[in-house]
Amino acid sequence: MAIDAATVRKVALLARLSESEERLEPLARELNGIMTWIDMLDEVDVEGVEPMASAVDLKLPMREDVVTEGGDPAKVLANAPSSKDNFFVVPKVVE
Repeated sequence: MAIDAATVRKVALLARLSESEERLEPLARELNGIMTWIDMLDEVDVEGVEPMASAVDLKLPMREDVVTEGGDPAKVLANAPSSKDNFFVVPKVVE
């Protein structure tokens, strides 16, 4: 896919970017170079390669799922600057 100055002008307009006319042609060449690099990715053989979410094979530690009696409100609220009816009192942030 070749990108010309008209395409760059249209994309700049859609993105609400202001580019001078003399800057459009260099941008088109730069974008064409990027597209060339992207096209090179089609040549990579990825047959049998599993998709991955991370380059590091790391499992997160899991804690035991046990039933507890819950937190004691007095202990939980002991360091709270302000509380009311076993809840934290915080300043209003939305009007």
